[in-house]
Parts: sequence; C-alpha cells; structure tokens
Amino acid sequence: MNIHEYQAKSVLAKYGVAVPKGSVAYSPEEAETAAKGLGGPVYVVKAQIHAGGRGKGGGVKVVKSVADAKETAKKMLGMTLITHQTGPQGKVVKRVYLEEGCDIKRELYLGMLVDRASGRITLMASTEGGMDIEEVAAKTPEKIIKVSVDPASGIQPYHGRKIAFGLGLEGKQVGEATRFVSSLYKAFTELDMSLCEINPLVVTGDGRVMALDAKVNFDDNALFRHKEIEELRDEDEEDAAELEAGKHGLNYIRLNGNIGCMVNGAGLAMATMDIIKLYGGTPANFLDVGGGATKERVTTAFKIILADPNVEGILVNIFGGIMRCDTIAEGVVAAAREVSLHVPLVVRLEGTNVELGKKILAQSGLPIVSADNLDQAAQKVVKAVKEAQ
Repeated sequence: MNIHEYQAKSVLAKYGVAVPKGSVAYSPEEAETAAKGLGGPVYVVKAQIHAGGRGKGGGVKVVKSVADAKETAKKMLGMTLITHQTGPQGKVVKRVYLEEGCDIKRELYLGMLVDRASGRITLMASTEGGMDIEEVAAKTPEKIIKVSVDPASGIQPYHGRKIAFGLGLEGKQVGEATRFVSSLYKAFTELDMSLCEINPLVVTGDGRVMALDAKVNFDDNALFRHKEIEELRDEDEEDAAELEAGKHGLNYIRLNGNIGCMVNGAGLAMATMDIIKLYGGTPANFLDVGGGATKERVTTAFKIILADPNVEGILVNIFGGIMRCDTIAEGVVAAAREVSLHVPLVVRLEGTNVELGKKILAQSGLPIVSADNLDQAAQKVVKAVKEAQ
C-alpha cells in the first residue's frame, strides 16, 4: 500500500526522522491558511499524487508569498498531472502540501528496502540525490552505497556512520545522519514497510540532515497489524479493478496487453504470462485466484478481467491441488453466462477433478476452447486473438 508524501512525513516524524514543517490543503483557502502558519519567506507547494516525477510535470512550485501560495494551489488543485510514472492519462490532483522553504546545501539519496538477494533489510545511499536511483544504478553504479542490516543485531551506529562517510558528510552531519538512519530503520521495521525512499535527503546550510521528500510503501499482508496505517489509504489513487479484486481476496495487477489471465498460484501466473509472450501475445493482467478460491471468487475474477476494455481473449490456467478443477469450471461457466462472453476463451485444467471440470465446460454450450497443456493453451489463445482482430 502506498501513501502520500505528507502522510509519509507525518509517520516518519513520529519516529524522530527530521522533516520540514508542512501542512496539507484541499482548497486554495486552506493553502492560504497553511502558508500563513509556516511563516515564510519561502514556501513550496507540492501536488499530492501516488507517483514520482511531480516536479518535472509541474507539480512542485516554489513561491515567495502567501498570496502566491494560494494562487499556485488554486492552479494545481483539479489539474491532471502527468509524469513518467502516471502514464499519459495522468492523475487528478485533489490535495496539495504546503511546506516551509529549505536552505539546501547538498541533495543526497537514501533508501531502505527488503533485499531478497541477502534476505535482509538493506540501506541504499548515493550522492546523486534528486535523480531516479534506477538511472544512477544504470549509469554510475559505483555511486551507490549498500549496507545490509543483520536482523539478529538490528540497526547499529556503525551502519549510520558507514552511510554518512560514504556520502561525504562531516562533523555534526555524521551524528545527524546516524540518528536519521536509526530512526528510519525503527519506523521501517515496526510498521512493516516494504520500501522507504528519501529522495532527496538534504543537508541544509546549518548542517542539518532532513527528508525533503518521502515515499513509503507498506506490506499489504501486514496491514491487519496497523489499522492506523490502513486508514491512510487513498482509494482514489488506486486502480479501481485492483481495489475491487483486493476486496475479494484476489491478487490482480493490470498490465498493458490484450490477453487476460486467470491462474491459481503466483509462480504459475508468471509462467503463464511468460509463455503468452513467447508465442507473440501480450498479457493484460496478472491474476492469482489463490489455492482455495470459491465459485463466487472465480466468477468475480472473470468479471474483473472482462471489465478491462483492452482484453481481446482470456486464458484460464489452473492446476488443481487444493483448488478443484470442477469448482473453477463452474465459476468460469457462471461468469461467462452472466457477462455475455464476447472474446475467445481458452481453458487449461489439470489436477484434482480435472475430468469433471472438462465435462462441465464441454456441456456448458459456450464457445470455450479446451487445451491439454500450457504450451497448447498459449498457442490457441494467441491464435484466436489474432484471428479475431
């Protein structure tokens, strides 16, 4: 789950992470009040959407009066902000963040993530603050500092010092950075974050180290432990189909292709997407119905796939272990009848009650194409979609 910048800074500040003073506003009048509370003489108005690159898209403006802050907020609120992360459709700005100006001496990068390679929480830092870390990694990987934290010992002062020295910090800045890293780690672990990026991390003219921006992601599977974090969710910023899928216990991610996929198991879903690409097709989604899906859940999954106007064909690939093939077949038939199936549908079933499942599909009277294996299924759905175009 993602949250807005102003929410991330509020959460981190509670753990002692240094952030500039700021306030959120939903109207020009609220922005004016917020600016007056900051005192000036410089104010930063930031559009709040779940996407990076806001500055390049016109979503971050520096102003020098309360009146200008109000006028800038008025222009931002309601605008469609397009960045490299929003796609061409952009996102509508429904709130802005008013923040005090900052005397920036240096811009750095600091990130914290769960590193699958080491199986540990890893700190990543770079002197190239304000840039996408992916670009830094591609062009100048030597400028990235990595420090893994042993979960048995947890964060220690030497971790922070290693980051500080690697970033070229000196004097009291080292102590500031060490405390910053320690506070960030405490927030990360206690709140079950999956990613925390401070970009840029700035050194001010008077030697302070603080987060000028903050991006925080939380592990969805741990939200039941953090009701106060779950309450920060902004459903307007999430894909409607993904949100609906989550309500039914489905793991769904919309992609840019035209072949819908319904699979049980994340690994099998990835393999299904790969083989569709192998035969010249493009998957429209990742959808894992889970190992214990019901007929109703399968029906919902089918509806979500077909709700995507880009879908021109569907591949259902089920290996019945815990999941019974007849349950899947009943769900597919029920959904196909309810939504008036209008695109080619290929179904590959294997495992528990597979023969019963195939019988249900064959006797449904619907134009459902059966396949005996995944390779055959992928070829059939790609061919059917191309012929229908």
